[in-house]
Amino acid sequence: MSAMDLAILAAGTLFYAVFSKRLNDGLVTLPMAFALFGFLVGADGFDLVAFDTGHGSIHLLAELTLALVLFSDAARLDVKELLNGKILALRMLLVGLPLAVLIGGVLALLLFPDAPPTAAFLLAAMLAPTDAALGQAVLTNKDVPLETREVMTAESGLNDGLALPAVVMFAILASASDGPGSSGPAMAQFAVMQIVLGPLSGIIVAYLGGHLIDWAVRSGTVAKALEGVAMLALALLAYALAESIGGNGFLAAFSAGITLGCTVKHRCGALIDFMEEEGQILTAFTFLLFGATLLPDGLAVMGWGTVLYALASLFVVRVVAIMLSFMGSKVDYPGRLFMGWFGPRGLASILFALMIFETYDVPFHAELQACVMLTVAFSIVLHGLSATPLSRLYGRYMGGDC
Repeated sequence: MSAMDLAILAAGTLFYAVFSKRLNDGLVTLPMAFALFGFLVGADGFDLVAFDTGHGSIHLLAELTLALVLFSDAARLDVKELLNGKILALRMLLVGLPLAVLIGGVLALLLFPDAPPTAAFLLAAMLAPTDAALGQAVLTNKDVPLETREVMTAESGLNDGLALPAVVMFAILASASDGPGSSGPAMAQFAVMQIVLGPLSGIIVAYLGGHLIDWAVRSGTVAKALEGVAMLALALLAYALAESIGGNGFLAAFSAGITLGCTVKHRCGALIDFMEEEGQILTAFTFLLFGATLLPDGLAVMGWGTVLYALASLFVVRVVAIMLSFMGSKVDYPGRLFMGWFGPRGLASILFALMIFETYDVPFHAELQACVMLTVAFSIVLHGLSATPLSRLYGRYMGGDC
């Protein structure tokens, strides 16, 4: 990337930042703006900026972004409070999420009959998590009842990490050949190491590191401005340590976030502030890359099957899964539809696809990646445009005005 490429990207970022409030009020969200910006300056647009997705630094930045997102999403939630009071969120996570993977996998088998079942369910698992960044217009809209917003926030903060083991397992099973070898015992050993060593290293690092940071704050040995840096270093340490011993770094980052939130929750403020402010540049980068290269790659192999799957993923798979998860609950049908519809796909799905298809030799990877990218593209537009009007409508309904 040349200096002029960087200048163009910086100018676009500056323009969005300066007019961000007005753009957001006009239903143009950050993901929508940067995805469009990326498409316009990329090779399929005006070809102003050269993006090389095969460059090691691009993948490293994407990996670190996913690790930090998983870590911060988990750390900001109070798991004890979730277990004690957020029954609806637990229904969505423990019933709705597996149902979404099951329904999505079956649908993929119907639309892509030649695809291996493991590849079909890998696709469903990658599209099961929702994106808090795309859902901010709903999660921060005070027209929506507070309880509904809290439930949706809890779900979006945990479902990417909870879907990750399924993504890793289906990727390993679908892979034609893997690093340790394609034999059954070698693949089983590799899978166990990924699933076990990742979370274990994350828990140990976060428990010890969290208490170290807590001690440093109480004893006055850490500068206030560097508390957030210490938290970020903890996330990267968990990720890197897991990768170095054969575990999955992303599972380590997620487990570290949960552990940190359960042990030293009162020290997570600096991390949360960073991810909500400076961390936005990581989100912007991901959607810029999506618009410039990943979406055009998906459009190049787009067919009726990929379009139908993308639309069904938004309108059928999640909606049905969430409505079934609420069976027997106090939530009425408009509420079930509202929470079922507002499960936008974005950051996690993009990064899952980028990492999985780079790491594993998955059959039908071009079609699967096209499905992911089209689903995210449709979600950016449809959820972005419907967030404010549907939030107001649902708020009036809950208030008895309609």
